[in-house]
Amino acid sequence: MKQHHHAALASAAMPNTRQRLYIRYYVAITADLIVLGLLSQFWDRVQISSFTSGLIAAIMLQLLLQVTLWIEHAASQPFKDKTSWQAKVGRFFVAWFILFSSKLVMLWMIGLVLGDSIHFSGALHGALAFIVTVVCMILAEELVFRAFGALETTDEQG
Repeated sequence: MKQHHHAALASAAMPNTRQRLYIRYYVAITADLIVLGLLSQFWDRVQISSFTSGLIAAIMLQLLLQVTLWIEHAASQPFKDKTSWQAKVGRFFVAWFILFSSKLVMLWMIGLVLGDSIHFSGALHGALAFIVTVVCMILAEELVFRAFGALETTDEQG
């Protein structure tokens, strides 16, 4: 059997959980890198000095987004089983506060690690451009994963 046939057979096997997580984060980081690169190229509010800086930022942002989601889910647990309007408002406020304030922490961390090699400018000292960037990244990831899900077939013929 030819070498490339072995690779095709290996890739056809069902992936395990670690492989699925690897692919999920590989795709997410790649989507984030593409968004950062496009925004840097076409929007003057986002400036990235090199591909390496963009890649480091994409990896950091993906990690920080996952930590933020973990914190948000943990903080919303006390409201989970409550149905009152006060609990709903409390859960919304806690989630909003964590998700919003996390963007400021992310912006600070990016500045701390990457310094002047990545810069967000404009309103609120670049925080608005950064938030727009993160929203674009999340939308791009969602688009990629929805497209992937749409490719799923229920029959064996594909």
